[in-house]
Amino acid sequence: MSQVLFALGYVALILGVLFLHVYVRRRSRQERAPFPENTRLLRGPGESLRRKVAELDEAMLNEFLVACVAPASAIAVFFYLAGALGGAAGLAVAGLGVAALVITLYFCARRFGAVVDRRRNTVLGAFGERIVAEHLEPLKAAGHFVFHDVPAGDPPAGSKSAPFNLDHVVVGPSGVFAIETKTRRKGRARVGFMAHEIIYDGRALAYPWGEDRHGLEQARRQAEWLANFLQQQLGRAVPVQALLVFPGWMILRKGRGAVNVLNPKELPAAIAPAADRPAALDADTMDLIARQLEARCRDVEL
Repeated sequence: MSQVLFALGYVALILGVLFLHVYVRRRSRQERAPFPENTRLLRGPGESLRRKVAELDEAMLNEFLVACVAPASAIAVFFYLAGALGGAAGLAVAGLGVAALVITLYFCARRFGAVVDRRRNTVLGAFGERIVAEHLEPLKAAGHFVFHDVPAGDPPAGSKSAPFNLDHVVVGPSGVFAIETKTRRKGRARVGFMAHEIIYDGRALAYPWGEDRHGLEQARRQAEWLANFLQQQLGRAVPVQALLVFPGWMILRKGRGAVNVLNPKELPAAIAPAADRPAALDADTMDLIARQLEARCRDVEL
């Protein structure tokens, strides 16, 4: 038993030294940065999800360490008691130790698997936002301002409402567009539905496996928030169009609603000003709106 305890202590010591080494190296790298401490960059596509992935990486490491140490600790304690008791009582305690080991391993595996699944879904969402960002990039050459992962919400003090982010905002001659990205995996299709198609009738979204309005309501609420924010900042109403984008899906539109549902490839045509319509925003208004959004988005630091 002393050998088991020694092995556990040795593992704990090694892990502690490794954590201390990583922490010291991280601090030293930050202190040797070649630019001022107050340097702030604009948010890139999926910035919030990128930060969440980093948090999940740390959570995965923590869960892995728990999965390594907790079962061994449990079996060591029970086996120590079994050796101290001896006889039939010792055998019973040893049996309990094996059961504790199995149960601990099961729950550790579940917790670790849950973190892995959350990370995979978060990475998928971030990749979808990057796909949309690439299709928005050509609009910059046409005089549009494009912002990603715009912090929003601003809940009042004491409110239970949480802040959120606008995946993409485009400001151009044709107006302001709040874009919500939904990256969904394809699943088994029902009879009469194609596995790669989403049907939009102006009121609800019909996926191959079922219907809902979640993305539509979210896109509408976020566009309303942005319109209210811009009105407060500019002192006049600025209409904001809500767009809901599904990377990797074909959209069949059978009706029109408050939210326009698109594939990323359709974004430039949907946002670019029509030749037969006057511009909704002049250059000065566009610049003023862009300044307000940039002030919110320039918060990325080392």
